[in-house]
Amino acid sequence: MLLVVDVGNTQTHFGTYDGDQLVEHWRFATVRTSTADELGAVLRNLLELRGLGLADLDGSIVSSTVPQLRPEWRAVGQRYLRHETLVVGPGIRSGMALRYDNPREIGPDRLVNAVAAYEKVGGPCICVDFGTAITYDPVSADGEYLGGIIFPGVEISMEALTERAAALPKIELHEPRTLIGKTTVDAIRSGIVYGFAGTVDAIVRRLRAEIGEDAPTIATGGLAPAIVPFTETIDELDELLTLRGLRILWERNR
Repeated sequence: MLLVVDVGNTQTHFGTYDGDQLVEHWRFATVRTSTADELGAVLRNLLELRGLGLADLDGSIVSSTVPQLRPEWRAVGQRYLRHETLVVGPGIRSGMALRYDNPREIGPDRLVNAVAAYEKVGGPCICVDFGTAITYDPVSADGEYLGGIIFPGVEISMEALTERAAALPKIELHEPRTLIGKTTVDAIRSGIVYGFAGTVDAIVRRLRAEIGEDAPTIATGGLAPAIVPFTETIDELDELLTLRGLRILWERNR
């Protein structure tokens, strides 16, 4: 069984694959100071909830946007899984030409998403990941990673708004009751949801004009379900896209 781990700045999403079938997946908060022992304990406990154990894992691959956690996940593989964990980064065989001035700067999650999106679509496509940042990663018809766009994420924007404006309260992110808010909370919620949806649509339209008007756009990431229903340009929401991309990269590097 294969362990796939996507370490984001806010959440860590991991799952287990039996062949090409996802068996189960979980999310937990990313703590940047976590040690390999702490990560191993979390991994073991969550696996046990589904009747699985560390001994069931005979391979593992990790994508981490938090540099200090990469060696810790390597250590998890060595200490608890008894094998070498593959970490997405420079030197990995992606099967994708990287049209980037310095490929070492590409976030591992962005590369993983691009690989998964192109594998799924089989042609030009755009992946939009709603995480701590919102990233846009277009792929050409020939399967080339073309670069991308990085924009401040939803939660970062909400936190900045309430921290800088003392009179504005924190809100929970869900569907606005109306476009025109009748309370301060409703006004903020409408601004966040429709504001980000409009931003996504504007950027995707510009990307499509550059790489091809028919380029399908796939959304993923923990906050995608809150924004995607209000967009006009997102063709599909795939919350498991990154995990699927990790499995693909694992197969290409065996």
